[in-house]
Amino acid sequence: MSHPRIANPALAAKIMSAQDAAALITPGSTVGMSGFTGSGYPKAVPMALAERIEAAHAAGDPFRVRVWTGASTGPELDGALAKSDGVEFRLPYNSDPIAREKINRGEMEYFDMHLSQVAPMAWQGFLGPLDTAVVEVTGVRPDGSLIPSSSVGNNKTWLDRAEKIILEVNRWQNPALEGMHDIYYGTALPPHRVPIPLVRPDDRIGETTFRVDPSRVVAVVETEAPDRNLPFSPPDETARAIAGHLLEFFRHEVAKGRLPPTLLPLQSGVGNIANAVLTGLVDAPFENMTAYTEVIQDGMLDLLAAGKLRMASATAFSLSPEAAAALNADMAAYRDRLILRPQEISNHPELIRRLGCIAMNGLIEADIYGNVNSTHVMGSRIQNGIGGSGDFARNAYVSIFMTPSTAKGGKISAIVPQASHVDHINQDVQVLVTEQGLADLRGLSPKQRARVIIDNCSHPDYRPMLEDYFTRAKAGSYGQQTPTLPGEALSWHQRFIDTGTMKL
Repeated sequence: MSHPRIANPALAAKIMSAQDAAALITPGSTVGMSGFTGSGYPKAVPMALAERIEAAHAAGDPFRVRVWTGASTGPELDGALAKSDGVEFRLPYNSDPIAREKINRGEMEYFDMHLSQVAPMAWQGFLGPLDTAVVEVTGVRPDGSLIPSSSVGNNKTWLDRAEKIILEVNRWQNPALEGMHDIYYGTALPPHRVPIPLVRPDDRIGETTFRVDPSRVVAVVETEAPDRNLPFSPPDETARAIAGHLLEFFRHEVAKGRLPPTLLPLQSGVGNIANAVLTGLVDAPFENMTAYTEVIQDGMLDLLAAGKLRMASATAFSLSPEAAAALNADMAAYRDRLILRPQEISNHPELIRRLGCIAMNGLIEADIYGNVNSTHVMGSRIQNGIGGSGDFARNAYVSIFMTPSTAKGGKISAIVPQASHVDHINQDVQVLVTEQGLADLRGLSPKQRARVIIDNCSHPDYRPMLEDYFTRAKAGSYGQQTPTLPGEALSWHQRFIDTGTMKL
C-alpha cells in the first residue's frame, strides 16, 4: 500500500491502527500531546485511548493518565479523555467544558501555567518524566524528519523528551504547510543558555522540520480529520466600540511619537473582541505592520490579504471554518508571510520585551486599581487558564486588556471593587478598554487609576456603586495607598449568586 505522506521506509513500517497505538500507552503514564488552540492535535489515538480507558473502568480497572499539551485542544482529545474519566492531571491550559467541570469538582488535578514556561520546566525535570509523546504531523520526509502540522506548541520538547513516540500523520493538513515552520534547537538550560538570535518578527532562526530519533517511534497512525475550527461571531456594537477606542488610542500614540506609524509587533489573545480589533485595523491608517503572537486568527489573515500586515509569527492557527478553508485553498501564497514557532519562542519573555510587542488580551474582571482576573469565577472556579497573557502582559511595550463592561446580559459588572482572583497585578496592566471608553493607566497611582477606570470603563448602571465603594474605602481603609474594604470584596459576586444580579 502506498503511503505518500510517509516517505521514510523505517517509519512507514510502523504504521498501525489507532487502537493498536493506544494499547502502547500504559496506565499511570505521562503523555505529551500536540495541539494548541484547537489546531494540530491528535484526533484518532486519544479517542482510541478513551475507549480503552472506558473498557478498563467497566472491568473495575482504574486507568488514568497525566496529559501535557501546548494549550487547548479539541473534543477528540480533551473531551473524549475527560468523558472517560481518564485524566488524572492536566497542564498547561484547558478550554474543554467536560474537563472544566471535572477540574472544578475536584476530580481532575490541573496546573495552570504560563505557556512560555512549559518546555523549560519539562527540561528542568520538575514535571517528572515524559513517557509517551503523541504528536500530529503533516508528513514524514525521506530522511525521517517530520513536517509539522497546523500548530507547533511544545511538540519539539515532547519529541525530544519522550521515552516513546506515537505519530499521527494527518492527510487533512495541507502539504503546503511544509516550509512555514521555524523550529529552533538552540535553547539550553543554565548555565549554558545563549542569546536567541531573533531580532525581527520575520527572522527565521531554525529548521523547517522536527528532528526525531526513529528508534523511539513505536507507532505511526494515518488520519484524515479536520482541526477544531470554531466560528467567530460577527462583531457586535460592543466589540466595535472597544475596537474603536483602541484604534483611536493607537492613532494618538503615533501622533505623540510614542509608537511608529507601523505600530509595533501585535499580539492578540483569542476571541471575538480581539478579532474585531484586528479586523478594524484593515481600515486604519497603519501600514507595513507585523505580528509576534501566539495564534493567527481570521483578522490577521484579513490584514495580510489587505496588504496591511507584512507578516505574522505565531505558534498555531485559531481560525473559523471559513478562514481555515480559505487558508488551505491558498496556503502556498501565505507560506512566506506566516511563521509557526515553538511556544517557548513565540511566548519568550525576553523576545517579547526586546521586540516591543503591543499585547491585547481579554479578561473576566478588572478591579478599580487595575488588577486583572483572567482565569477564575468567584475566585475559585477556573474558566480556562492564563494561557500566554502573562508572558505578554508583563513584558509588552504596551499591555492592554479588553472586555465588555458587563456580562450575563448586564447582570454582572466586569469592573469590580477588588478582583476575586488576580492573574495580572496592576503593575502589569497599562491600558484597560471597555465599550464605555479607554483608561490609560501608565504612570498613575492606585487612587488615580481608580478614578480613571470608574469614569472611563465602568458601565453607567454600576458606576454609582463603584463610586460609593471608592468613597467609603478612602474613608475607612487601613491605608490610603490602595483603599480597600476587604469584607466587601466578594460581596458583589455573592450578590449575583443570591439574586441573579449584582444590582441591589
